[in-house]
Amino acid sequence: MKIAITANAEKPNAVDLVRRAIDLIGDRAEVVLAEGASLPIETPLPRTPLAELTADAIVAIGGDGTYLSPLQRTNVPRLAVNAGTVGVLAEVNGRNPTEFETAIGRLVRGYYFVEERMKLAVQAAGVAMPDATNEVVIHSGRPAKMGRFDIILDGRHIGRLQADGVIIATPTGSTGYSLSALGPIVETGVEGIVIVAIAPFRAVARALVVEPLHTITIRPQSGKIHSLAVLDGQVESRVAPGGSVLAYRSPRRARFIRFGAANLSRLRGKGILPWAEAPEEKEGPDDADVPPPA
Repeated sequence: MKIAITANAEKPNAVDLVRRAIDLIGDRAEVVLAEGASLPIETPLPRTPLAELTADAIVAIGGDGTYLSPLQRTNVPRLAVNAGTVGVLAEVNGRNPTEFETAIGRLVRGYYFVEERMKLAVQAAGVAMPDATNEVVIHSGRPAKMGRFDIILDGRHIGRLQADGVIIATPTGSTGYSLSALGPIVETGVEGIVIVAIAPFRAVARALVVEPLHTITIRPQSGKIHSLAVLDGQVESRVAPGGSVLAYRSPRRARFIRFGAANLSRLRGKGILPWAEAPEEKEGPDDADVPPPA
């Protein structure tokens, strides 16, 4: 088995977790450091750019941005380890030594499954961008000023929106920027595309969820001002006046290593779910609230 490791060295304890992962794997698997940025670690292990990586799994240590970056450059399944703050996409809490050690042990023994999630293929002004795992955001080109955006579905104009911008999100991205714009939480197993307005003017409904077979085009009506398309918060593309951003379900999938936890359970305690949580309460049986038969 070949395992790659990457990390955001700026996250607390990330470098220490890389060293710990190398020690835990030992000689039970071949290890390579997969890097977009250099890790300050002295080791004889080979270092390979993400775009050239061939491995059975990649351990990504950091925050959500650390997990999203490999998804743009490699299809290798990744085990997301949180060394940041919220870590919505994380499978493992790196600040819990027992949980981290158990996860690495299960990875080496092959005791996991790979969850495949929908991504978006994106074109900005006719030029292909990397696939989006979370979202593509089309911003007004004028800071602190609203823009007008035509919304086109499968070539049919369905409306014009006046707002700071528009988000086109996957179910995975529904707990990211889309959520902060009052978009809905969509379970990752549900195939759909979320369209969310950012700070819209005179709009009651801010979001729409459509089936993934649609092709969505956003055409900014910004006069002579360029607009900006931002993919997963990392890749930017300027959209010239008269240009548009097109998004549809990608034939490629985002592949996450999982140990069995359901997506909604993973969101507990992160202040994301739309109801008050009581972590200290023990959950009863499924029929706890069902009265006994007469």
